[in-house]
Amino acid sequence: MDKKPNQVGAPRPQHNTGTARPPYQSQQTRPGGRDASRRGDMRGRENKDQHAINERIRAREVRLVGDNVENGVVSIQEALRIADELGLDLIEISPNAEPPVCRVLDYQKFLYQQKKRAKEQKAKQTKVVVKEIRFGPQTDDHDYNFKLKHAVSFLQEGSKVKAYVFFKGRSILFKEQGEVLLLRFANDLEEYGKVEQMPLLEGKRMIIMLTPKKK
Repeated sequence: MDKKPNQVGAPRPQHNTGTARPPYQSQQTRPGGRDASRRGDMRGRENKDQHAINERIRAREVRLVGDNVENGVVSIQEALRIADELGLDLIEISPNAEPPVCRVLDYQKFLYQQKKRAKEQKAKQTKVVVKEIRFGPQTDDHDYNFKLKHAVSFLQEGSKVKAYVFFKGRSILFKEQGEVLLLRFANDLEEYGKVEQMPLLEGKRMIIMLTPKKK
């Protein structure tokens, strides 16, 4: 009589305990709703951004704004329902308002718009250029007019002008004369720039600062 070989590692028969394991549920997008996996990820993760989104918004009612929704005050449940039907996110953009202001928009698109706007603002910020003009306490008219002409061109191009009188040795005794010179300089440039700092003595230099007038 042949003996059947032992089946090592063969699975043991399972006994029915009366409780069925729930079937696997695929993560699919509901018709008109947000992707379930994406929404759950946004709920569960720690929101490191400055804006609360979706179920992280704690207000009982919010003011909806935007082009794709009817603007007005609604309950948080209604706002979430509207965002869900549009397949978008509810983003709290003004948490300190009464009630908080929320916008219905794709959150990743919202972050992209924020970064793009910040980049554009940074590009518009021009680097401030400061041009220096030096005088002696007894500058003659020819030298004065030559430097005045340069100051006009500096201010017209948008640069600041830092003019100063340098006192060497005993010439510090003529500091009042230096102050008069700088005030005359500022007055002659009144059409092109305004005084940002009145004449100020710093060590051996008396300085006046001029900034260009806005066109």
